[in-house]
Amino acid sequence: MLRPAPRFDLPTHPDDPRVGRLLGKDCTAADARVVLIGFPTDEGVKRNGGRPGAADGPDAIRQAFARLTPDPRRHYSFVELLRWTCDLGNLEVSDDLEADQQRLGEVLAPHLERGATVIVLGGGHETAYGHFLGYVQASRPITILNWDAHADVRPTDVGRGHSGSPFRQALEHPSRLCKSYGVAGLQPSSLAKEHLEYLQQRGGRILFHDDVAPYAVDELYQNLSSDTLVSFDLDALDSAAAPGVSAPAVAGLNVHLWLHAAVSAGRCPHVQSLDIVELNPRIDVDGRTARLAARTLWEFLRGLLDRAR
Repeated sequence: MLRPAPRFDLPTHPDDPRVGRLLGKDCTAADARVVLIGFPTDEGVKRNGGRPGAADGPDAIRQAFARLTPDPRRHYSFVELLRWTCDLGNLEVSDDLEADQQRLGEVLAPHLERGATVIVLGGGHETAYGHFLGYVQASRPITILNWDAHADVRPTDVGRGHSGSPFRQALEHPSRLCKSYGVAGLQPSSLAKEHLEYLQQRGGRILFHDDVAPYAVDELYQNLSSDTLVSFDLDALDSAAAPGVSAPAVAGLNVHLWLHAAVSAGRCPHVQSLDIVELNPRIDVDGRTARLAARTLWEFLRGLLDRAR
């Protein structure tokens, strides 16, 4: 079910350690504080009429992440966290998206049950529904917070999900375990009236991209009161910073707000898991979007250090 992740441990001098050489040195999957898993599929993107390529996203994020250094301001704490972070590898995917999403949930559930922090590297945004199914398998009610230019609450296509439907699927799942869904970074030029009304009827917090400011980011996390799945869709960012996505945004979120949202997710005690989705390395420019995705992961881990205090 799982294929080992490639290693990107760069040959560096002892005085310049990089993440790739430190990851998972002191743990197994059963006792890791943090677990990573890749979901290398873009079947849902294709179904939604997007540009394929997100299936290559997980390993591109890993490669960029491996090149980063631990935060020198908290070096030893960061190194310790990396050593207790286990990369489970990539889920072996097929041409059956629904079965793959179910398998992703099955892999995630035991780690959610034991309280580990879970990180899923997508893949298209159909990743998020498989991510949610981990909570279903674990019988855990959750809140979902999505950083995205799109609401992703489109109806399924004759019962088949896609990259535009994961949060409608979660909200309407028969388990009723998705208790609330909020989205921040919405582009009004990319949101249908019917979808806005659907969100309003469900009562979740809605922030358009021009309403996202540092204080609003802080309020979103401060108002969380239950276990939360956070989804980071890279197409919420301005296309100048993130050109390598399935649907680039014009006038999207700036990088500093995005990274503030990532580190704040790490600090928030209610955030148990997150995913980073929609990186499309085939259309990236100089690896720019992959590096930003890796930095998003790095900032989340940095935030976890504050949570542990």
